[in-house]
Amino acid sequence: MREKKIIGRIIYHVLVCAFGFVMIYPLLWMIMSSFKETNTIFRTASSLIPERFTFENYVNGWKGFTGISFATFFKNSFLISILATIGAVFSSALVAYGFARSKFRGRGFLFAGMLVSMMLPFQVIMIPQFIWFRQLGWIGSYLPLIMPYFFGQGFFIFMIMGFIQGIPTELDEAAKIDGCSYYGIFGRIILPMVVPAMVTSAIFSFMWRWDDYLSALLYLQRPLTYPVSRALQLFSDPGTSSDYGAMFAMASLSIVPAILIFIFFQKYLVDGIANTGLKG
Repeated sequence: MREKKIIGRIIYHVLVCAFGFVMIYPLLWMIMSSFKETNTIFRTASSLIPERFTFENYVNGWKGFTGISFATFFKNSFLISILATIGAVFSSALVAYGFARSKFRGRGFLFAGMLVSMMLPFQVIMIPQFIWFRQLGWIGSYLPLIMPYFFGQGFFIFMIMGFIQGIPTELDEAAKIDGCSYYGIFGRIILPMVVPAMVTSAIFSFMWRWDDYLSALLYLQRPLTYPVSRALQLFSDPGTSSDYGAMFAMASLSIVPAILIFIFFQKYLVDGIANTGLKG
């Protein structure tokens, strides 16, 4: 029996490692291709290891286009992602608090509307949203990429609401006796206790905004305002030649923030997903 268990564990780990390698192989191929000479990337596509390591792709890619370095594109991405994340997390926490603790007329209808908003793909509202933002005069600015997230996000509201519902209402009642208003209860009682859910929401929001290509394609018109996701497309020119080496180099750098966020905040990410709330 012991030998069978050992053999079973060996087979299990071999299969898991093999499956994991298959899953991350495209990422490894992109990173290793960023160290290849551009004219050899597709000629040696079957080989993961470069014939000769070179950092020229990173130098050329960082130079950017028409005098705009890739540092500008990274700055734009950080600006959009951070501001949108701050707005999404705190507005979602406030709305979740209202749904979880307040009883008001129309609450069920609004909650159903929030759930429906989670199910609608972006492509459904893309055209009406574009027309609306054009009438507001926001086209060409960062406002369409930031402001909508200051009014709550359905997925984050639903997740934070689950945490708040797990907090004993006796804490709210005790705070009211001490003279706290609804906003005081939210700031002093609720927020400190839903930190895992808020950090989880911040991680998801930052990564989604960082990778958002379609919104940048729709609303941003000047290369100086492009985020990284939009700027990477400039390396590909079907009319002439494409610098795939520089593209892969900058794409490899673009995933560094997401990796660092996951490494440093994975504890909160696991807590936020695994726990639906606090037990009273």
